[in-house]
Order: sequence, then structure tokens, then C-alpha cells
Amino acid sequence: MRGVCGCGLWMAWLLAVAMPASAGTATVAAASDLQFALTEAAERFEHETGHTLRLNFGSSGNFRRQIAQGAPFELFLSADERYVEALHDEGYTLDEGVIYAVGRLVWLQRAGQGEAPGEDMPLAGVEKALARYANGERPRIALANPEHAPYGVAAKQALTHAGLWSQTEPLRVLGENVSQAAQFALSDDAQGGLVAYSLALAPPLAERSEYMLIPEGWHEPLRQRMVLTRQAGEAAQAFYAWLQQAEGRAIFQHYGFSTD
Repeated sequence: MRGVCGCGLWMAWLLAVAMPASAGTATVAAASDLQFALTEAAERFEHETGHTLRLNFGSSGNFRRQIAQGAPFELFLSADERYVEALHDEGYTLDEGVIYAVGRLVWLQRAGQGEAPGEDMPLAGVEKALARYANGERPRIALANPEHAPYGVAAKQALTHAGLWSQTEPLRVLGENVSQAAQFALSDDAQGGLVAYSLALAPPLAERSEYMLIPEGWHEPLRQRMVLTRQAGEAAQAFYAWLQQAEGRAIFQHYGFSTD
């Protein structure tokens, strides 16, 4: 019996040494294109440090407003750097933050929906939807709401670039954020949608979908910036630093983000 107890005490001592003396909890607000990438990053960070993270995913515009209204978020990872810059100008953040990734936009559709668009015509799926609409059908085209979701803004810009924005009005269905838009894009009544590349690469979506990257020149760069708010504690500051190191950057790269 003494041997068992001794082993238990030894393991407890090892765990105590491995974890920070004051492991804490941090509340994080993150753009929904990070749903899979940041969840993976948070799991590794928690395992390595003993800190606990409470992740909240949604549209960057909504989080920007909530933080200005006093929401207790300690770290904000936005899909559009302008929301972070606005919060800094208004005095809600510790500094200007850093760009942690640059995102990409894709056309996403269900596997088996038909031939996937090619590089020469990345919005061929939209053209197909419009042809079906002309024949009396109403296939949906999904995108995030451009009013507060950066990927929705990029989707609108890409459709405008291709001369398809006004034509698609009767077919568009708007997600509250880009993650919801991806769900709509893969629904039975949708032709597809314009969503984040990071979501298209995530296993739960990748196994039942196809995608085509939209040329970067068709929309403004999706520069994603993160920042600590004035409420940030030790755990939030540690995660902010960890995401800028090699392990955190590698996770973002795995999900299709550029980190250079």
C-alpha cells in the first residue's frame, strides 16, 4: 500500500511542478472562421500550461460592439483588423495588437453537387445557381452577413467583382457568422456558398464538401488581428503569447491561414 501512495504523491508532485503556480481562466472572443483552428490550439495550450480557456465564437463585428459595451472578454481574435484598431482608438485594449493570420475565401459546396468550379471560373457554382433560378428553381447561395462579418464583406466584394452581386439577391441566404454560412452552404437546398478557407479544411466539413479558392485580388485582404483587452489576466496574456510562437502559428497554417 505504501508503494501505491508513494507513486500517487510522486505523480501529484510532478503535476504541480509542470503547471504554473497560478493557473487561471481566460475568456476569449474569436471570429467564427477560427472555430476549429483555435479549438485545437486551446486544447494544446491548456494541456501544456494548466490554464483554462473559455472560447466564444461569432462575428467579429458583434464582438467589437460587445467589448465596447463592457463584455468581459480578455482576448479578442478578429477576422478584420479594423475592429481591433477601432477598439484600440477608443481605449478598450492594452495596445494595437498583432496580425496573427491572413485568411482566404472559398466557394464551398456539397460533395456530389456536380463538378467543382475550376481556377478559371471559381464562381461557376453561382452561375449554375442563376441558371437554375431562370428555370424556376431557387437554389440558395450562402454567405455571412456583410453588416458585421468580415468574410461576408469579402464575399460581397468577390460577387461584385464578378458582376454577380445584384443578380444573386433573390438567392442569397445570410449566416449570422461565417461558420453558420458554411452550414447553410452545405444544406440540401443550397448550391453552395462563399466561406472561410479554414472551415473548408476542417475535417467535419472537408469529408462532405468540395471547395475552390477565390482569387485574393477579388476582395480586400482578410488581415486578422488579435489584441488583449484591458481586462486581460495572466492566462489570456499567456495564450496571446503562445499563439505567436511556432506551435500556435503552425496550427493556423494547417488550417490554411498565412502567418507571414
